[in-house]
Amino acid sequence: MVTKESAYKKISELVQRFEEQYASYKNSDYNETLTRRDFIDPFFKALGWDMDNEQGYAESFREVKHEDKLKIGNAVKAPDYSFRANSDKKLFFVEAKKPSIVIKEDIHPAYQVRRYGWSGKLAISIVTDFEEFAIYDCTKKPFKTDKASVARMKYLTFRDYLNEFDFLWDTLARISVLRGSLDKYVQGTANKRGAETVDKDFLKTLDGWRTYLATSLSRDNKELNEEEINFAVQQTIDRIIFLRIAEGRKVEPEGNLQTATTQGDYYQNLFSIFKEADDKYNSGLFDFKKDTISKKLKIDNKVIKTIISELYVPKSQYEFSELSVEILGSAYEQFLGKVIRITPAHHAKIEEKPEVRKAGGVYYTPEYIVEYIVKNTVGKLIEGKTPKEISKIKIVDPACGSGSFLIGAYNYLLNYHKNYYSNNGKPAKGRKEDTLTPEGHLTTAEKKRILLNNIYGVDIDVNAVEVTKLSLLLKCLEGETEASIAHQLSMFHERVLPTLENNIKSGNSLVSTDIYENELFEVDKKTKPFNWEKEFPEVFVERIEESDPKEELKRIARQAKAHAEKALEYSTVLSEKLETVFEPQVNYATNGKGGFDVVIGNPPYGASIGTDVQNYLSTKYNLPITIADSFLMFLKRTFQVSKKDALISLIIPSTWLYMSQYLSFRKQLLNQFQLDEVQLFRKPIFESVTVETCTILLTNKEPDKYSKYHFKEIKTEPSKFIFEENVVAQAKLLEEPEINLVLSNKVINSLFTKIKNKNPQLKEVALVICGLTPYRLGKGKPKQSINIVKERRFDADFKKDKSYRQYVMGRDFNKYCWQIEKERWISYGDWLAEPRHKAPFDDDKKIVIRQTSDRLIAHLDTHKFLSLKNVHNLRVTDSNLTYEYLLGIINSKLLDWWYQKLIPEKGRVFAEVKVVNLEKLPIKSIDFSNKAEKLKHDEIVKLVDQLLKLNEEKANTKLQSEIEQIQRHAKFCEDQINIKVYKLYDLTPDEINIVEGK
Repeated sequence: MVTKESAYKKISELVQRFEEQYASYKNSDYNETLTRRDFIDPFFKALGWDMDNEQGYAESFREVKHEDKLKIGNAVKAPDYSFRANSDKKLFFVEAKKPSIVIKEDIHPAYQVRRYGWSGKLAISIVTDFEEFAIYDCTKKPFKTDKASVARMKYLTFRDYLNEFDFLWDTLARISVLRGSLDKYVQGTANKRGAETVDKDFLKTLDGWRTYLATSLSRDNKELNEEEINFAVQQTIDRIIFLRIAEGRKVEPEGNLQTATTQGDYYQNLFSIFKEADDKYNSGLFDFKKDTISKKLKIDNKVIKTIISELYVPKSQYEFSELSVEILGSAYEQFLGKVIRITPAHHAKIEEKPEVRKAGGVYYTPEYIVEYIVKNTVGKLIEGKTPKEISKIKIVDPACGSGSFLIGAYNYLLNYHKNYYSNNGKPAKGRKEDTLTPEGHLTTAEKKRILLNNIYGVDIDVNAVEVTKLSLLLKCLEGETEASIAHQLSMFHERVLPTLENNIKSGNSLVSTDIYENELFEVDKKTKPFNWEKEFPEVFVERIEESDPKEELKRIARQAKAHAEKALEYSTVLSEKLETVFEPQVNYATNGKGGFDVVIGNPPYGASIGTDVQNYLSTKYNLPITIADSFLMFLKRTFQVSKKDALISLIIPSTWLYMSQYLSFRKQLLNQFQLDEVQLFRKPIFESVTVETCTILLTNKEPDKYSKYHFKEIKTEPSKFIFEENVVAQAKLLEEPEINLVLSNKVINSLFTKIKNKNPQLKEVALVICGLTPYRLGKGKPKQSINIVKERRFDADFKKDKSYRQYVMGRDFNKYCWQIEKERWISYGDWLAEPRHKAPFDDDKKIVIRQTSDRLIAHLDTHKFLSLKNVHNLRVTDSNLTYEYLLGIINSKLLDWWYQKLIPEKGRVFAEVKVVNLEKLPIKSIDFSNKAEKLKHDEIVKLVDQLLKLNEEKANTKLQSEIEQIQRHAKFCEDQINIKVYKLYDLTPDEINIVEGK
């Protein structure tokens, strides 16, 4: 067993030996092979790594993969060592040199290992000859001209090893690396200036290629429309990337694509290479029977030359053998967020898609989320099963995008099968029916079988579908060589890759072809209705009776008559419909036996949906239009396309867990399906996107008395999955009126309930009305015009006439004080969009509460200000309560704590304090005949009065020392209010500690 002590002893022996024979080891005759054997292997073995494969794994399962030094043209093959976890996940590379090389100064080994590490999206990589040891930050893009010191994070000589041993053990020991030491080291040490991950850099490259191709195609191919140009650009890029990666993996001859740019028409030369690829791969990517556009394209030689040159050194820094499909997918997901628009003059413009613009960007799912969801669905379902049993399992992503979830699922299946065959059989002998190669890899035939049997996807974007296919095909191609492909072609007469047109399809997952029954002739071309049962008949296998084609024809005729006045305009659609009426129509059983076994994915949030389609979807999925967000409709759709007992797991926004408008949806879901787990992430998952998200895991079956709901809350770094868990019987959730799915532990829940049950709600003692809306097109009397709205004609910065009144916004006040930087006035009357005449604008006193906030912020208004809709206005209706008392209660730490448990808004960027939730606040009523209660009430009122006066005084004070004194006094008053409120609500010391977070 390797321990820190044994490692220190072994490394000290190596250091001593190197020191004693230093001169001989520095001799140029002492080569790299001897250095590896005598020093580098023992060094890493001392740190716990299985350098000699003592566990006897097949080559594909080795923990440390050794590479032979091989020159291929001017290129050198991969670094000497690849350190891995779980057989396929690379952790870091090590490049070995002989001691006569000066690592501190030599740029070549540094560039080589950085290029491989950066292309593989690794945190670090190492160059060593034992005498010297250099660790490089692989998050920074390498350039061939970089000095050896660039991106170097740590440099040691062998004489430093013992003094730096704690660092070596804590960072590079196997046990430390598997616990995440490398990521921590990079995050804590690296200078992030200049850091750019390979996927972001590759996205820039893709964007550049799209611009080059779109410009050339739109100029030289006037006969092509916008959709055809988008298709041609996407296909050309996909094919080039596929073949270049094939070169990097030694499946295609190195430099094959470069041969297209030597003479003649470069694109036609490239097209000839594409046609040869079809003979070899049969992937659908090179299917020129279906693609009749590509052959006739005219593309400028300069454009092709530029693209091809950017695929090779010196212009390219990518090592394509290390460019994984996950990295490609990350780049492609962003790439697909833009589209080519063709102007009337037939010029190309690259624009962000409207739905992406609305959503604030593309949400590419991080790999750790994909792995978690796949492990808890696919992993759970296939555990202990044989390959034959697994072959019946169908997995789908209904909004597959660039294919990240399908790649994750496919990769999981490949690893499971590889382990299964390795543990239950012998390596292959080169026979067609074998499942493993002699090296322990899955055979091509087996990888194809798994892919076609198990993996399915749908996306409305046809280009996304093509990218998903590309990613899956590249994953299927992993481990192949030029020799293995030649062997298949000659021995088995089979082309290497499968066609995925029956597995990955383009269409609208939400909209079925039944939309034609509602609006037979008015379905927009972009809607792309999709019939799951007909598109995937092998999945929905339980059939019942056939429908009568004559009845179908009569039904269509009745609809045609009803739409007679539009018949000419829509005759084409009718013809297409009639053409299919005599095809065999099959009804599919709804008994739960047909459908997918696993549904996974990251459905779109807030997708743009036309009014007609939204009405259709709202009806189809039984969701009010106010909450008919696309992610909820996708969730409901998963129930319809999955079979009984199927596992469903998605990553979606968390708002539906607790917001009141989703109450009916929560109730419906809990009554009909088993909600196994919700994992709530308090920190952002998606880069540059602040929406709070959660993963959900459901089973498509009715819950029973044994069904348990597991709620996990992750407050720290999401990728660490460090959570607080609360478990409750699912039936218990339905007993609560709000059905809040964000659970607290039993002690917290008990305190929350105690406060709630002992006190009346705010709506029983006060009226809360939100502020006015000044402008909205078509609203107001008379109706507002576009110019009135744009020019904000009723606004002013002074009182123009008697109709003008000063108004405030949420940012104009804080707890117990005004912070108005600029006066705003508005002409108040019916001409405003929503003047809110019922609001207490004319009351001598009212409490104003900030709406756009993640906590309770209230102030007392005695100026009769108007307020905009981002302010709530409160009028006390219980004559026994004063405004000052209620203000102190609302602003107290206890009420804010209670509110956060009701609606967990803390930290949310777009948090809102809604009227419906304010009205639920528990307000302690006062028994004025009880002297103790009356005294607490009076003390709170007195402290609130002091706070209001102190803040007025602070606003008129200029000396900083005096301001600080006022602030200290105000802080004392707030603390005293909190103490009084705790006593008023009868909290114990332990309960106070809960509220205080102690």
